[in-house]
Amino acid sequence: MKLLATALLVVAAIVFVFARVREDQSSGWGYVRATAEAAMVGALADWFAVTALFRHPLGLPIPHTAIIKKRKDQIGESMGSFVRDNFLSRQVVTERLAEAEMGARVGVWLSNPEHARAVGEQSAAVVRGVTEVMKDETVQRGLDDVISNRVRAIPVAPFVGRAVDEAVAGEHHQMLLDATFNGLATFLSDNQKTLRAKLYNESPWWVPEQVDDVVFDKIYDVAMRFIAEVGEQRDHPLRADLEDRAIDLAEQLKSNPELIERGERLKDELLAHPEVRAWSASLWDRLKAGLIQAAEDPDSELRRRLTDALVDAGVAIQSDPKLRAQIDRWITDATGYVAEQFRGEIASLIATTVQGWDADETADLFELQVGRDLQFIRINGTIVGGLAGLVIHTVSELVL
Repeated sequence: MKLLATALLVVAAIVFVFARVREDQSSGWGYVRATAEAAMVGALADWFAVTALFRHPLGLPIPHTAIIKKRKDQIGESMGSFVRDNFLSRQVVTERLAEAEMGARVGVWLSNPEHARAVGEQSAAVVRGVTEVMKDETVQRGLDDVISNRVRAIPVAPFVGRAVDEAVAGEHHQMLLDATFNGLATFLSDNQKTLRAKLYNESPWWVPEQVDDVVFDKIYDVAMRFIAEVGEQRDHPLRADLEDRAIDLAEQLKSNPELIERGERLKDELLAHPEVRAWSASLWDRLKAGLIQAAEDPDSELRRRLTDALVDAGVAIQSDPKLRAQIDRWITDATGYVAEQFRGEIASLIATTVQGWDADETADLFELQVGRDLQFIRINGTIVGGLAGLVIHTVSELVL
């Protein structure tokens, strides 16, 4: 465009010279000469005006030239103020978002499974980024404090007492008793020979071995039958006695100060145990690794559930006008608040960014953006100047 505008100036100069030489031969050449002369004046004037915006014409330090270079900082401030006042006011933002119907758009976008999966894919980057930014030592200490404080806040003895009450009320203790007696019967059966040898070693030397066998068999048989009887009969007196003792123990755990204090000491010892401390310290490492692995695996349960939840949310938004309106209000209020609170910072960011640019590079940048249209000013100046010169010459010839 610069070449084209300059070429028109050169053409006007050539025509001027040619017409000036032949002007004495015919009055018609005077009109051509006046047109070309005025075209050159218009072209030169507009060239000077356009060039003066970005640099000194011909390198001469003429006042009020190289305007963009000299006023770069003021231009940056003006740009920031313009954006702040015309684009970042709460009224402008809320009006535009109200017209956009963001709630409906969110619903349509999320209801597409491909979009929901895309959100799931981005979750891996988010999870990894968040976990990498967080300091492991700080998080581990925080988790350890949360777990310890939570455990310490619960009195262990009353908690166990209430658990026993719940177990008895739901007859869960019967299953425990069944397992206990079955285990006891199995233990006696598996260790029959060991117990027989123990009786033989403890029996007086003068008691015949046959008598020891009879006594042992009798005791063993009675014990096995008794265990089987208690194990099979839910209403056995021994079971009832154990149940009463469990209920009494539960009441003692909930109300006896000595047992409560003993439970707290036991809890403190447990929390201070090296194995427990090591477990809590490694909890964050395992949790972080599990989160990252689940987030990055497309086939993980976490990713599938997240995708399904997003699709369901999109469908729900589409079918619920109240929910769409609520989302519109959330987005509008949040964006309006951000625009209102940070409009000054955004304007300052624009201003300081422009101030940090190199003056020559800034002028070149502006010229690349608007220079094409400015060259049309030179072209139009050449044409309009020529027409003006033709009109002026014609009027002068007719009047004078």
